Amino acid sequence: MSPVHQLAVVGATGVVGREMLAVLAARKHPLAQVHALASSKSAGTSLAYGRSEIEVRALDGYDFAQADIALFAVSAKLAATHVPRAAAAGCVAIDNSSHFRMAADVPLVVPEVNAHVLKDSAPRIIANPNCSTAQLVLALKPLHEAAGLERVVVATYQSVSGAGGAAMEELFEQTRRIYGGEGAPKKSALFAKQIAFNVIPQIQEFMPDGSTREEWKMAAETEKLLGAKIPFCASCVRVPVFIGHGEAVHVALARPLSVAAARACLRRAPGLELRDARRAGGYATPVDAAGEDAVFVSRLRADPSTRHGLAFWLVADNLRKGAALNAVQIAELVMARAQPPRAAVAQ
Repeated sequence: MSPVHQLAVVGATGVVGREMLAVLAARKHPLAQVHALASSKSAGTSLAYGRSEIEVRALDGYDFAQADIALFAVSAKLAATHVPRAAAAGCVAIDNSSHFRMAADVPLVVPEVNAHVLKDSAPRIIANPNCSTAQLVLALKPLHEAAGLERVVVATYQSVSGAGGAAMEELFEQTRRIYGGEGAPKKSALFAKQIAFNVIPQIQEFMPDGSTREEWKMAAETEKLLGAKIPFCASCVRVPVFIGHGEAVHVALARPLSVAAARACLRRAPGLELRDARRAGGYATPVDAAGEDAVFVSRLRADPSTRHGLAFWLVADNLRKGAALNAVQIAELVMARAQPPRAAVAQ
């Protein structure tokens, strides 16, 4: 296949943007050109793209008419400004921020779950879900189709990379200070409490009902992705892990589904990998998931506390399926279904 599509990665110097470039290079897409965009202070620097390097361009002033598809890995504030600009230029904008996720006219997509919402031609703006939601719905969908979900309860164990590169640096620095006998800083720059050697039961701000915004997002996004209103309760916790989100999930089903049947159902589901040997170490952890595309399912068992209950453990690399990989998979759907792209723009 000849290289035809022009693709831009917006926020290319951040942890998710770099991961997008790595995923694109690894999947060997026949792209005419990849444009790496970031703030003006990064313009002129170089980023790795497979075995080569690409020069970073300034986002401000970039003409999105040069790109067929743009993957956005920027804050909600920047997305609110630049995603509509890209769409107006005729570019399909795939946004990883929270800004457009709940907009009625913007599809929220996990390709293995609801690719059908893109229909024959993709809209100009497509939203990527929250990282913790993306891995969860991959396991919920096959169970919902097999036996109907009546309730979902999930506790997350979310790595600091979900809060960006600065959060990873803070965990490293706090750990270094404690080991060096300097003591951790009294006030965290990014977290409500010390993150090193600690867990923090708060991700984002609190809402009037006592839940945090991260917990609300998981519920609202799961409903939109599955197209079903299911009673849902999340407790989201930040843990001192660099990469990889874990989730302890309990579901109540409308109809009986044995553990063996659930195991077979999850094994067949795209994007999932069962790693569930009932022995010490026979389960996946964030370290196992780092750098992997799959969402791993472990510790599958009956939940005797509720009718037709199941419990299981999920873990995934949040920078990949939770962000970069999912966005690239959406772009693949767009490229497969789109009209012939605009001619490559001379640089």
